[in-house]
Amino acid sequence: MPCLPERGHADKTTGLNRSVCHNLAFSGRRRPEERPRREKKVLLFQQVSNSRVIKSKTSLVNGLSLLGAIIAIGLMATFGSIEPSLASTVLITGSSRGIGFEFARQYADKGWTVIATCRNPAGAHALNALAAEQPNIIIEQLDVTDHGMIDALAKKYQDTPIDVLLNNAGINPGQQPQTFGAIDYDVYHRIIATNTTGPLKMAEAFVGHVAASEHKKIMTLTSGLGSLNAAERLPGILVPYRISKAGVNMAMLVISRAVKGRGIVVGTLEPGIVDTDQAAGMNVPKMSPEQAIAAMITVIENFDADTSGLIYRYTGERAAW
Repeated sequence: MPCLPERGHADKTTGLNRSVCHNLAFSGRRRPEERPRREKKVLLFQQVSNSRVIKSKTSLVNGLSLLGAIIAIGLMATFGSIEPSLASTVLITGSSRGIGFEFARQYADKGWTVIATCRNPAGAHALNALAAEQPNIIIEQLDVTDHGMIDALAKKYQDTPIDVLLNNAGINPGQQPQTFGAIDYDVYHRIIATNTTGPLKMAEAFVGHVAASEHKKIMTLTSGLGSLNAAERLPGILVPYRISKAGVNMAMLVISRAVKGRGIVVGTLEPGIVDTDQAAGMNVPKMSPEQAIAAMITVIENFDADTSGLIYRYTGERAAW
């Protein structure tokens, strides 16, 4: 009866088994006492053969493991870590100073990937220094009044989910004519373009990025001066600024209804009076940027489908509008 080679062995092992089978086929010609020796030899050959196969497989596995480790070390040396690619991403407008800068710092400290935009990156010395310390901060040039720049940035990051789109960029040139009866309409149009139209255009350009993310949030900073209930306060002054903030409040409410079916949450935030350059001339108590932004990040985290479209203060209280 022919002896077939065993399955699963390498060619050399199969060849060895064939040789052993040939000898066993004619073992009847030999003395009976020689058979145990032959069988012992066969077992010995098989053990040696199996040992070689096992050692070869073990060496291959060890080699692949070592290669994988080398590749992983190389990637970590190049990119710092493999983890950040799995991190949440926030895009912040107006990040060079003040509230936007502190948002960038605190989100970076949380391990988020931060796309920090500003009009003049070369002059954003504090932001550049922060990015040098925090490799998860990416600085991009962006003027929110330039719709071509917005579209170009959206195209550049078309494959990047944006968990939180944070419309922080805004201006309030308080020293320029904003009083009723003496309004400079060039100033007026610049304020509206930055504070109202800018966030609207950003939401349109990046809505697909937000929809593709895990958190799916569009957040915009406003001011209590944009509240209809605050119309009696400071009558006749800061007219363009107040109109711009009332306008962005309505814009975010309308957007929240438009994107509800895509699972996107839209929120508007009142930061209070924060100790930044913009509030330097205000003789009122101010919060530190660290306190205000930490509080607002908590409010952002708590926004959900039930509160989408509403305005909340940094305290977590719903703002009157």
